[in-house]
Amino acid sequence: MGRTLKRSAAFAALARALASGARGGPSLGARLAALPRMIRATAKGEYDGGLRLALMAAATAYVVSPIDLLPEIPLAVLGLADDAVMVTWLAGSVLAETERFLEWEARQSSVIPGRVVP
Repeated sequence: MGRTLKRSAAFAALARALASGARGGPSLGARLAALPRMIRATAKGEYDGGLRLALMAAATAYVVSPIDLLPEIPLAVLGLADDAVMVTWLAGSVLAETERFLEWEARQSSVIPGRVVP
């Protein structure tokens, strides 16, 4: 009972932190909503996140792929560990890149499009 209570309290604290945004950053909802805009801006060449998005897509493909570098069945814990490392890296990358994109997007609203006339 004690372990279940501690675990549920930990998950509740994590959910509250993600919902409100850690350290005053954007909330998880704002970050998830920014993903399609980030992909669109990168595809148009407006945002420089192409390589990072490609690496995140490759990590996602690796995690969901049935072909694995270290197979789960014969290697048990080691087979799951490589997936856990990839999921952890992917989560951190998505959080960092969406925060960077949201900051870039905020700066774009203060830029006036046009040309510099000498």
